[in-house]
Amino acid sequence: MARLAPIRAAALLATAFTAAALLAPAAEAQSEQELYAKAKQEGTLIFFGSGQAETNERLIREFEAKYPGIKVVYTGGFSNVFNQEVNKQLAAKDLKVDLISLQTVQDFHEWKKRGVLLNFKHEGFDQINPAYRDPDGAFTTIQVNYMSYGYNPKLLKPEDVPKSALDFLKPQFKGRITLTYPHDDDTTLFLFELLSDKYGPTFVPDLLKQEPKFVQGHLGVSRSIASGESLASFDVTSSADNLKRAGQPIERAFSQEDATPITTLTMGIFKDAPHVNAAKLYENWLMSKDVQSRSQTYSARTDVPPPAGLPDLKTLKVAFNYIEFLDSEEHLKVRRAKYEKLIGPVVATGFAR
Repeated sequence: MARLAPIRAAALLATAFTAAALLAPAAEAQSEQELYAKAKQEGTLIFFGSGQAETNERLIREFEAKYPGIKVVYTGGFSNVFNQEVNKQLAAKDLKVDLISLQTVQDFHEWKKRGVLLNFKHEGFDQINPAYRDPDGAFTTIQVNYMSYGYNPKLLKPEDVPKSALDFLKPQFKGRITLTYPHDDDTTLFLFELLSDKYGPTFVPDLLKQEPKFVQGHLGVSRSIASGESLASFDVTSSADNLKRAGQPIERAFSQEDATPITTLTMGIFKDAPHVNAAKLYENWLMSKDVQSRSQTYSARTDVPPPAGLPDLKTLKVAFNYIEFLDSEEHLKVRRAKYEKLIGPVVATGFAR
């Protein structure tokens, strides 16, 4: 099994930006108003969206206000539930969903092979880092995520914040760590494999001796830290940022020893979508420079700077090979089974919101 070696983001992004410059701009034939007119005739958009429901709902309200006459019917939840539901609909030739966003980018690769995705090059397609998009427009990255440490500043002094994953094995963290099940969430699976590669096969068994709490979904991890149930975690995502903006006690921290995993939230439109023009309009609007600049997350657009208060990813030591990691479903099944055997079956209901 190949090691998941971390790489410097600067080198990879520089290569990707060079590739972007060589690509011809992908013009969309329809104007925004032409697309809106067709979408308004459809009147509805059916959207399955993983990621934070709070963020999706805020964006949907803004979209509906900008484009009156289009109602977004949104269902929030987990990627590994949505992909199964969509596959059932496709098998039954009864597709009900128009637009979908998932962390499991491998599903989009599979759906593209099956010819069920629409090739659509949204506004600013030529500004998307080629590493984050399909060249034909079958899918695109709507959000670049990173996984960091998180801690409760009311309970943990800055000098006691872990510097590496090995610090979580210290006595003070016993029973005070919350993590997502690695066999239920592929981003956490990626993280656990990185740490196991670096620290060896005893790392996870030693971690389990710390009696960590496992939950479904990263929002549950952030809430556990902010509530004081946990002191810290190395499995924290952007849900922590929303809690911090709401005034809750949670901070992010970056390890200088361990690579920061970079993962993605990907979006695609189904070719036989019942409301295909509404789906095009939403993706077109969501990926515009204006909306991406206000998203409070890292954008896949090369012309959008990092969010205020967050470091430029090019300055960090990162593990950028998440998409490569997801390439083989057979390897993923073996890895998931390994952690289920170590940790036990998924029992927490977790949080989709």
